[in-house]
Amino acid sequence: MDTRAVLLKGPRDLDVDTLSLKAPGAEDLVVEISHSGISTGTEKLFWTGQMPPFPGMGYPLVPGYEAAGEVVEAPVSSGFRPGDRVFVPGANCYEGAFGLFGGAAARVVTAPGRVTRIDAGLGASGALLALAATARHAMAGLNKSVPDLIVGHGVLGRLLARLTIAAGAPAPMVWEIDPSRRTGAKGYQVIDPKDDTRRDYMSVYDASGSVEVLNDLIGCMGKGGEIVLAGFYTTPISFAFPPAFMKEARFRVAAEWTRDDLHATRALVEAGMLSLDDLITHRAPAGDAKTAYEQAFTDADCLKMILDWKDVA
Repeated sequence: MDTRAVLLKGPRDLDVDTLSLKAPGAEDLVVEISHSGISTGTEKLFWTGQMPPFPGMGYPLVPGYEAAGEVVEAPVSSGFRPGDRVFVPGANCYEGAFGLFGGAAARVVTAPGRVTRIDAGLGASGALLALAATARHAMAGLNKSVPDLIVGHGVLGRLLARLTIAAGAPAPMVWEIDPSRRTGAKGYQVIDPKDDTRRDYMSVYDASGSVEVLNDLIGCMGKGGEIVLAGFYTTPISFAFPPAFMKEARFRVAAEWTRDDLHATRALVEAGMLSLDDLITHRAPAGDAKTAYEQAFTDADCLKMILDWKDVA
């Protein structure tokens, strides 16, 4: 069984190619992907060649951990059946290519425990479930506080703000240095950080991935406040110690989502408490992936690029 898939052969060497799929096991599902998202965080680092070494990493690789599609083959024991609409967080099912992510393909083979049934009405937005679960993971759990300041108004920052409001907490402030990204807020305010005079934030979430902003965040915090590193950072984290010492600042790293986060986020979406609307700004046929990936990584107006796998050549 073959599939068309995005293949990243090396830094900035990306195209759509035909790959052989590993034969499905007795319990595996076969899923036809309709939409896959392009991550401007980790996938961009693979594209630029800046990703630090991770287990299972290497070129050539199939990127993509944000995908939605339809089950076309399923054993009875799997609990799924053909026609089910599912979210797929990638798949390692390719001959001759790494599948560290593996969701950017027309067809994937995956274990049923990795996929999550979703409402067909979500359409392309179903591919955003991983980002929403990432935001939820950063916020939910014991000894965690919802943000009163969010840095960055990209998709992750918007989801953090929406989840804060869904939790019934006061609306957070959001910092964004790019004027074109200060629009689209619903129920909260987005400002240039230069215009913020507050110095009493107690729960600051950085969704920008910028190390340079840390000293500014320490300066705007109240004593004993916490900075949550919710982005992905390729350079060593550093900050001026004396201000952090005087503020008794705390730092927390938010890692990737768990299945509990995914299920909880899906429930919020299905209950109408969390909207995934207005986050997809660009769409492209999967056959144009080379251009779409470059635009996703270089165009500041592109919040989220989605590839459409229907009729991919």
